[in-house]
Amino acid sequence: MKKNILFFTFSLLLSYVSAQNFRAPAYPLITHDPYLSIWSFTDSINASPTKHWTGKDQSLVGILKVDGKFYKFLGDVEKVYDAVVPASDEKAYDMMYTETEPQGDWTNISYDDKSWQKGAAPFGDDESSVKTLWKSHNIWARRTFNISELTADKLFLKLHHDDNVEIYLNGQKVYEHSGWTNKFIYLPIDNEIKNKLLKGKNVLAIHVANTAGGAWLDAGIVKEAKNITSKLLQQAEQKKVTIDATQTTYNFTCGATDLELTFTSPLLIKNPDLLARPVSYVSVKVKSNDGAAHSTSLYLGASTALAVNNNSQTVVANGYTAGQLNILKAGTKEQPVLQKKGDDLRIDWGYMYVAIPAKDRAVQYITPVKSAFNAFLNDTYRANTGSIEGTQLMLNSVISLGRVGNEIVNKIVMIGYDDLYSIQYFGQNLLPWWKDGKNTTIEKELSKAFTDYGPVIIKCKEWNTKLYNDALKAGGEDYARLCVLAYRQSIAAHKLVKSPQGDLLFLSKENYSNGSINTVDLTYPSAPLYLAYNPDLLKGMMNGIFYYSESGKWAKPFAAHDLGTYPLANGQTYPEDMPVEEAGNMVILAAAIAKAEKNAKYAEKHWATLSTWANYLLKEGFDPANQLCTDDFAGHLARNANLSVKAIVALGSYAMLAEQLGKKDTAEFYRKSAAEMVAKWMELANDGDHYALTFDNKGTWSQKYNLVWDKILGLKLFPKAVYNKEIKYYLTKQNKYGLPLDSRKTYTKSDWIIWTATLADNSNDFNALIKPVYQYITETPTRVPLSDWHETTDGKQVGFQARSVVGGYFMKLLDK
Repeated sequence: MKKNILFFTFSLLLSYVSAQNFRAPAYPLITHDPYLSIWSFTDSINASPTKHWTGKDQSLVGILKVDGKFYKFLGDVEKVYDAVVPASDEKAYDMMYTETEPQGDWTNISYDDKSWQKGAAPFGDDESSVKTLWKSHNIWARRTFNISELTADKLFLKLHHDDNVEIYLNGQKVYEHSGWTNKFIYLPIDNEIKNKLLKGKNVLAIHVANTAGGAWLDAGIVKEAKNITSKLLQQAEQKKVTIDATQTTYNFTCGATDLELTFTSPLLIKNPDLLARPVSYVSVKVKSNDGAAHSTSLYLGASTALAVNNNSQTVVANGYTAGQLNILKAGTKEQPVLQKKGDDLRIDWGYMYVAIPAKDRAVQYITPVKSAFNAFLNDTYRANTGSIEGTQLMLNSVISLGRVGNEIVNKIVMIGYDDLYSIQYFGQNLLPWWKDGKNTTIEKELSKAFTDYGPVIIKCKEWNTKLYNDALKAGGEDYARLCVLAYRQSIAAHKLVKSPQGDLLFLSKENYSNGSINTVDLTYPSAPLYLAYNPDLLKGMMNGIFYYSESGKWAKPFAAHDLGTYPLANGQTYPEDMPVEEAGNMVILAAAIAKAEKNAKYAEKHWATLSTWANYLLKEGFDPANQLCTDDFAGHLARNANLSVKAIVALGSYAMLAEQLGKKDTAEFYRKSAAEMVAKWMELANDGDHYALTFDNKGTWSQKYNLVWDKILGLKLFPKAVYNKEIKYYLTKQNKYGLPLDSRKTYTKSDWIIWTATLADNSNDFNALIKPVYQYITETPTRVPLSDWHETTDGKQVGFQARSVVGGYFMKLLDK
């Protein structure tokens, strides 16, 4: 029996075309949730530090020593700066300031500011965060500081400002910018300006204009810390990178050895327990490439940046042994559990873990990042796992591989994260899914991950094969590669928890947008992946929205836009409703679940709420008033023809559900209503060889991506001639990198293109619409986790990245 299973697995793997060796905008490495999400933003993984999806450095470093020579194959250390003039996150300081425009040359070092007020930095309008409250439109500030010795080192302005800023050093303009930052940025100071520095007294003079929203000012001067590295360190030669659904694999030559580096995040979509386990595997395989045996050792480092929001936060790190594992652990000293919310944030509570099998006798030690691998290069490293406190630390591990010959030597390192509490849900802090309340610990999860390593890797490879082949069959090779790249990104933009009522919650974060949690119009485009492989996870995206309405906390006759701002799901925070959009989304997805599961039990559970939303759409959906839809970045739009399609299809979906539940009168009424609307829609939207953007604006056009559900659900409300007419027209409107969203701009949404392409009735038209999207993915100059909003003329990101909506790429798999 075992022999047959092994043969089946081998045959399955052989059927997999493993040619996922293509250029991605960024490469997923460790991807679990919006906080534990590490990527390589360069084609060669050893060309730059690895990063969080937000672009913040979260360094993983790997070096192989072969016969006394050192080859860096993974990442680099993040930049570390030493303060010359400390900002407030490093040392308290005061500035003289005024909120009245000063007379004379207030930027000059000799200017008399004695009549100004004195205040401590930072300055701003958030009483909970600032030292000096500033709520007016303008502030002028002068920071006097002393320099004892001038430096030849490159200097940087360390700046956090909101909004428009101009900065002078001893009367010379250093920087001017219209806009704002929500964190410190580091700006190089020209040598000509740096030469204005004097021994003794100097002045930074700053003007900030608060044009809207928040206000902030904090500034200093830093120099880049010298990383004392050996000239012996050289780059490993990267030969290939392969992206699969659950794994990213790199192949290198390191002198006389070959090295294979594999990152496995076992996000097996049909196994929620494994999917929720916050542990990834880093596997390193080494063998000789010249037939001789070579003395070899392996260094792996992980920065404590994985456990902080800002590098100035103090971290406590230590090491210990738990069962079969040697573990390094780090987390912030402060531990502000669920105290922050927003978009461009990283977790600063809970603890990161680096675990290595004890049998490998790794030497583990903790150092500052700026001297991370020096001890390894100099052969002075010693075990040091006592508690260490500091900023920007590195967790280091060295494993001796002995004499490596023709037989592969394989070592694994596990990287995990315990976030303690994951989500606040209507005032209650929720544990992550993997904590079952029965004395479950991260050490036990790490131990299970180690024990399960072999079977898990086999399952991951089998899943890689299945997913690729499913997508290949549905849409061809380019389409399959798009799905492979989208898979981990979509799942890792969610967090899996259980509600106090016992319901599964799979809550998205609206990454690189506004940070909303459980946004309905993110759930809608994300849905195809989960409908294809695990509808329970789609329910997990909808359960909280149903609860919000059914508990009475949300009393409007349409669905909410969101549940809050990640990770706080305490109620909608988006400032405006999207009535037709969100009501239509929820009704359509309930019908899609019924089709996937071949029963309407989920809809029946929420029938009263769905009925309220359907009734609203019946009254308000066909000819939408001036309002936002999911494409809110494009602005308000009245009489939106594509939004009208959503309402019509939602009513048809509701009729379908009513029919399945034996509510024949209701089904007939809503089906008839939807059919009447279709006829009227075709008349109002008709614009000759296509259908218009709005009912009242001829000479325009838009992607009618919402039509796809009419096809996928088999509603047959719209004649196929409508699909064909639109597809034929779209093919005349494409640019190099895809079909624009509509006639107003040349930007697009790649998820919607794939929905639109699925309307095609032949593979040639489908591929003609898909090919430019694939070209965008492989040629975009914007190197970030996949952006779903890009410019079709030059392939550049317009906005958004690392979002769950790329789950929508799987729409073609539903076209059966």
